[in-house]
Amino acid sequence: MLRAALNTGVSVPRPCENKTLCKPLMLYLSTQEWRNITVKTLLLKKEEVRGLIRMKEVIATVEEAYQAFNSGQVIQPPYIGIDLPSHRGEIDFKLGYNQGNEMISMKASSGGFTGNPEQYGVPNGMGTVLLFDGMSGALVCVMDGSLLTGLRTGACGAVSVRALARKNASKITSIGTGNQARMQIRAIREVMKIEEIHAWDHHPETLARYKADMESELGIPVVMANSKQEAVANADILITTTRGKGSLVEAPWIKPGTHIVAIGADAPGKQELDPQIFRGAKVVVDSIAQCVEKGEIQHPINAKIMARGDIHAEIGEILLGRKPGRENDEEVTLFDATGMAIQDNTTAAKIYRNAMENKVGAFFDFLE
Repeated sequence: MLRAALNTGVSVPRPCENKTLCKPLMLYLSTQEWRNITVKTLLLKKEEVRGLIRMKEVIATVEEAYQAFNSGQVIQPPYIGIDLPSHRGEIDFKLGYNQGNEMISMKASSGGFTGNPEQYGVPNGMGTVLLFDGMSGALVCVMDGSLLTGLRTGACGAVSVRALARKNASKITSIGTGNQARMQIRAIREVMKIEEIHAWDHHPETLARYKADMESELGIPVVMANSKQEAVANADILITTTRGKGSLVEAPWIKPGTHIVAIGADAPGKQELDPQIFRGAKVVVDSIAQCVEKGEIQHPINAKIMARGDIHAEIGEILLGRKPGRENDEEVTLFDATGMAIQDNTTAAKIYRNAMENKVGAFFDFLE
């Protein structure tokens, strides 16, 4: 028994979880009963969200999202971004509808407001997620979204590793040592045993802090590379999580059998990889439409090193068994991830369900 998508104060049967299509609450109620419902909205604070979901669950919700996307169950308009140069910040809005859970999600994410902590006492980047019931349009949940993006982005790397990395992969190289670099490692260790991490960062003090933090948290040895090339040479799996300000990894450094997780390029012009890396690699993306415009793959396409038709698959097609993943231990595989609203949708919906089941959060009646 799961509590219904709309809080009515009683539990009703839900006929689905994850991949099976839901029948919404209205199918269980007469018209008069529906009119008598008081719709309340669940409010979830950041620390409540933190305690409501584990990384293993996020990996499952991201896999669910990718499969839904490639099963015709998703409506996902292009996201809207507003740059505020006078404030040195930006805010993005991502909207998605998932037929599989009958939820509509909207996530607002802001970033770059460097003066916020001192001037306003708030972080320089924030996020908020709104969940609406897909049948009625009623707002069922408002939750802090500042953790969600990092979690589901980390999980996408783990999903790609499970589908595309060599089964005997054991060493990970991280180019970049920020929050997302750490999240990638936390997620990937859920799907494979990591024996060693090789890391490189522009700033030696940041690299040293990463080594100390990750060894303390995970108990995995971290080797601080003297150069990018040295770090990449040791990679079974290569993760790039920088700000995407230019090519950092050269094609000759990539050894056969490497799996590359390209995270940092998520807007036109952003770049982390030498476009020549794509020549001969098996290229998989989250969304072809998004990646050709703002993913890492925009650069080899613009340089005519490859064409849109050379993309092997969207990752949902591999998860659904429609296209093969890795086929031998020598091929270089590359996953280009730009992030999609449907990932926010499935992850937020799971957090909401967990909150309802565990009676976490507070209700607010907007329609009172």
